[in-house]
Amino acid sequence: MTPLDEQSGDAGPVGDVKMVKSAERTIAILEMLAAAPQPLTTAEIFKQTGYPRSSLHWLLLTLLELNWIEQNSEGAYRIGTHALLCGTAYLDRDPVMEHVSGVLEKIRNATTFTTHYARLDRSDVIYLATRQAVDRRRLSSRVGRKLPAQVTALGKAILAEYTDAEVQQRIGTGQYQQLTPHSVPDFESLRAELAEFRKTGHSIEREQNTVGLTCVSVVVPYRIPGTDAISCSIPSELATEEVLRHTVAILQTSAAELARTLRGAGIR
Repeated sequence: MTPLDEQSGDAGPVGDVKMVKSAERTIAILEMLAAAPQPLTTAEIFKQTGYPRSSLHWLLLTLLELNWIEQNSEGAYRIGTHALLCGTAYLDRDPVMEHVSGVLEKIRNATTFTTHYARLDRSDVIYLATRQAVDRRRLSSRVGRKLPAQVTALGKAILAEYTDAEVQQRIGTGQYQQLTPHSVPDFESLRAELAEFRKTGHSIEREQNTVGLTCVSVVVPYRIPGTDAISCSIPSELATEEVLRHTVAILQTSAAELARTLRGAGIR
């Protein structure tokens, strides 16, 4: 029996699901490497996870052999090609995505700003599609990346679909991670923002996840509560009230049209 086998018992229940320890640890390692800005050494992974060294050794060897992770010349680990294959398969097989591309291009062309499509994933949003700004100097592609929902206009637009109690249960009360000095700090601040967004029908965040960018977003109302949203990223120096109103109007019209298309295709 390998050290990995010795550590593969149940990790205990999470909600109504009984977690398998080795599977949970494998996913945690993959997500850690996917989020890391540079490759991580075994020592760094051990420091962040606290997993037994023998178990960690076998997990890394297994993932390396199966091409889920790679090693650089210094022996540090990064995410591998098979992770890309699974991510691409998700996008290829999601029935919503075949309808999204044209809508994003239409919004991008009408506004000239980079346009994103994202979906709520527990306390985060995952970016599923992007169309770059007409001005190619302003690049902010995030496909396949995730950010805390409370610091993105996309996440706020979707969270506004839920009650305050549901939002609190989903993302907690804070203190929240501060990606910039402008990031929303806690639940009370977020609750005030969401109350306003429910009135206006759109969300806005100014430099809460990226300094220099202001984003506006609307939910795509084909599900209740909503799970998906569309946004535009606008350089803050261009984000005047007039520009924001114009962009929101385009987003709202496009999101409503997309929702009608999805419902008409029987997609829920």
